[in-house]
Amino acid sequence: MIVPIIGNVTYSITLDPTVWIFDDRKIELDKAFDHITNQPDEDDEIEKASKRWDREVYQQNINPPINKSISKFEGEKILKGSYVMPISNFVEHAEAKNDAKTATLIVEDGENVTISLKELNNSYLLFAIDGKPLKEGGPVHFYHMDGSNKDNPIKSIKKIEIN
Repeated sequence: MIVPIIGNVTYSITLDPTVWIFDDRKIELDKAFDHITNQPDEDDEIEKASKRWDREVYQQNINPPINKSISKFEGEKILKGSYVMPISNFVEHAEAKNDAKTATLIVEDGENVTISLKELNNSYLLFAIDGKPLKEGGPVHFYHMDGSNKDNPIKSIKKIEIN
């Protein structure tokens, strides 16, 4: 149930998605793609750029506050939701080396997927459905933040190798 980030990085790190349920950086799955609209126009582009800026500033200034006290109601709600985690913080902590350009998502069935490092940083990892870790097709599923694979995520990711 762990996912190592290895390869062309300064620090190989191991992700444990089973503990992310109480991490404040998680996002509810049904809200993760709310920023996607079907009618792009100039005002939407400005708004999207503003939201991207806000998200980047927010992510850069956050340390994982995982011990925030929560009410019993909030705890029960957390244990029933489906959640994704932005992966950019973890890739940043692994410190991809300057010549790193791609990442390979190593999956259980052997059909590995290679993406750009930028795509990796702009993605989510689904780690819980109905408050429970992913047993089938887990430990994580990969989603692009733009929602392009929202209906067909990459499943059964066992390792992420930075190339």
